Amino acid sequence: MPIFLLSERLEFPPPRLAGPDGLLAVGGDLSVERLLLAYRQGIFPWFGEGDPIIWWSPDPRLVLFPEDLATSRRLKRTLRRRQFRVTMDCAFHEVIRACAQTRIRQNEGTWIVREMIDAYCRLHLAGYAHSVESWYDGRLAGGLYGVSLGGCFFGESMFTRVSNASKIAFVTLVEHLSRLSFDLIDCQVHTEHLVRFGARHIARERFLNLLAESLQGPTLIGSWQFSDHTRQPPEP
Repeated sequence: MPIFLLSERLEFPPPRLAGPDGLLAVGGDLSVERLLLAYRQGIFPWFGEGDPIIWWSPDPRLVLFPEDLATSRRLKRTLRRRQFRVTMDCAFHEVIRACAQTRIRQNEGTWIVREMIDAYCRLHLAGYAHSVESWYDGRLAGGLYGVSLGGCFFGESMFTRVSNASKIAFVTLVEHLSRLSFDLIDCQVHTEHLVRFGARHIARERFLNLLAESLQGPTLIGSWQFSDHTRQPPEP
C-alpha cells in the first residue's frame, strides 16, 4: 500500500487507502485546522521523538459505545465512596504533560512529544480538546484527554498517580457523554484496559460510516463542565 506524503495543502488521502497497520501518510503540520480535518476523516497523528508527523487510520478500530460501558463491582464501590473529586477542563496542560511523563517513567516511550503537547493545547484553547481530572486530597491524581466533534469523543491518553484515579475519570466521562447523547468513543487501537470497560473492535469501514453520521450533529465547543446536559450548535 502507498504511503502518502502530505504537502502544505489542507487535505488528506482517503483513510480507506491506509496500509494493513493503519499507516496512511507522512508530513503536513499539527495546526488546529489540519487536526480537526484529520479527526473528521477518522485519521489521527502518532509519532515519536525525532520522527516526522505520521498519520494513521487503523483497521479494525477499537471503539466504546457509551451504553456498553462495563464497570466492575469494586470500581462501583469506589465511585460510591466519592474519594475523588472529578472535574473537566480545569487542568488540561497538566493532564497532557502527566500522560507523557507517566509513560516515560515506565520506560514505555511516548508519542506525546513537545509538538503534540503544544498542538493539543492549541486545540484545547480552540474549544475542541478536553480533559477530565481526578483530584485526591487536593492534588491531581489522574486524568485523561481527548477531542470532541459532533457526537464522537476521540480518546487520546490517560494517566494515574493514585490507584483507580484514571478509571474514575474515564467512567465519569463516559456517563457524562451518555447523558449528552454521544454516539461513540474512539479508542483508536487495542488495549486490554479499555476492552475491560466494554470497548470492542469494529471494521474501519463501519467506524467511518458511524463517524460520518455522528458528525451530522452539533459540536459542544468551549470549556466543558459536568453541568452541561445538551450539545449546542457551534458559534458562528
